Amino acid sequence: VAGENFNQSPLRRTFKSKVLAHYPQNIEWNPFDQDAVNMLCMPKGLSFRTHADNRDPQLHSFIITREDGSRTYGFVLTFYEEVTSKQICTAMQTLYQMHNAEQYSSVCASSSCSMDSLASSIDEGDATSLAKLQRYNSYDISRDTLYVSKCICLITPLPFMQACKKFLIQLYKAVTSQQPPPLPLESYIHNILYEVPLPPPGRSLKFYGVYEPIICQRPGPNELPLSDYPLREVFELLGLENLVQVFTCVLLEMQILLYSQ
Repeated sequence: VAGENFNQSPLRRTFKSKVLAHYPQNIEWNPFDQDAVNMLCMPKGLSFRTHADNRDPQLHSFIITREDGSRTYGFVLTFYEEVTSKQICTAMQTLYQMHNAEQYSSVCASSSCSMDSLASSIDEGDATSLAKLQRYNSYDISRDTLYVSKCICLITPLPFMQACKKFLIQLYKAVTSQQPPPLPLESYIHNILYEVPLPPPGRSLKFYGVYEPIICQRPGPNELPLSDYPLREVFELLGLENLVQVFTCVLLEMQILLYSQ
């Protein structure tokens, strides 16, 4: 378990994640920082869901800034994959049995009664809350399908967010589609790693993903730096007044710290 979240139900806890594979194995100008990438790909840790929970894929990005000021950009698509290991499913049910036993003890303790008079002292409210607890806070290995979070990540020297997002979504669709894509998945990964070059400054580049073509554009030397992030999301997250205040602080050369979960 990652962090001290034992009071949460097992499906609401987070667990330690790890990098399963990365390609290519070695790049001289961009050494792979496994700990940083692992933490930034899953900042809240590994999580589990059941078929009753929302499992829509989510995309987020991160920046790794090194001591010399150089930056690399990561784009991550997180999705949920069905757990096929019987051992993990059994462990999850055991965690739920332990958790519900602890919650049951808490309900009993709050009723301040002896074990002999337990049945008569738990009022209707406690009984109702306990029934809800067992109904909504449970995992049945014979009834529920268990899913675990997994992610695929692209690390690039420039923040081509839209192009990376489209490629990751197409790759995810190819992985989950019942009908396989025209070529093996390794072909598409090899193509974007070794055969798709960076566009020259001031030029755009069109390359083919898994299903559809993808276009990325690189600003020229006399243009503003590449900013491929949608401004609409900034307005939605910060609001108009806060964004005007942040812009004012930028013009006044004030130090700005944005904090979020």
